[in-house]
Amino acid sequence: MEKQEIRTFGRRHGKKLSPRKARLVQNILPKIMPNESETVDILEIGFGAGEHVCELALNNPDKIIIGAEPFENGVAALLSRICDENDNILPEYKNIRIWPDDVRLILNQNKFSFSEIWVLHPDPWPKARHEKRRLLNSDFLNLLATNIKQNGKIIIGTDHWGYYDWILEQLQHTNFVINNEYACIIKTRYQAKNMAHTDAPKYIILESGN
Repeated sequence: MEKQEIRTFGRRHGKKLSPRKARLVQNILPKIMPNESETVDILEIGFGAGEHVCELALNNPDKIIIGAEPFENGVAALLSRICDENDNILPEYKNIRIWPDDVRLILNQNKFSFSEIWVLHPDPWPKARHEKRRLLNSDFLNLLATNIKQNGKIIIGTDHWGYYDWILEQLQHTNFVINNEYACIIKTRYQAKNMAHTDAPKYIILESGN
C-alpha cells in the first residue's frame, strides 16, 4: 500500500473569494501551472499571499519561479497581484508559475534542479501532539536534496525559535551543511506579524554536503 503523506498545512480554503479572484483561479491559474517543457530555477514553498514570490520574479527576470501554496485564498491573492484589471498577467510577472497543492506531490512526480528553494515561516505546529505535521522534517529535507543542483541553496526562515532548534536536529539526518554567510532579513507580512513574539526571525541557509 502506498504511504500516505501526513498533512503539514492547515486550511485549504478561507473566506469566499471575490468574483474577480474566483475568475482568476478558474481562468488564469491553469495557464501558469508548472509544465515539464520549462527549466525552472527557483521554488518558494508556502508563499502566503505571494509578496516574496513577486520579489523573486522581479529580481530574477530571466528565471522561472514556482510558488507552491495549497491555500486557495493565498493562490488567489498572488493571482490578483500579478494580473492587471483586464485579467492579463503583468509583463514583470510572466516568469511566475503556481502549484496550488502540496509541494510534495510535484517534487515526487518530477525531477527538478533548483538553484534556490525558499521556505519562509512555515507553520511551526507548536503543540507536541502536532510535531509530526511539521514540514521540515528529515524526510522532506532529503526530498529537497534530490531536487536542488550542486551549489544550490535552501533558505529557511522561522520566527518560532523552538521550530528553529527542531530543524537543526532534523538536519543531523541529512547531508546538508549550514552556510549562513549570505543570510539576510526577508521582509514579509509573516515577519511583521512575528507570531512567536521573538525579537527577530532566524534564518538557515543550506547547501548540499559531500
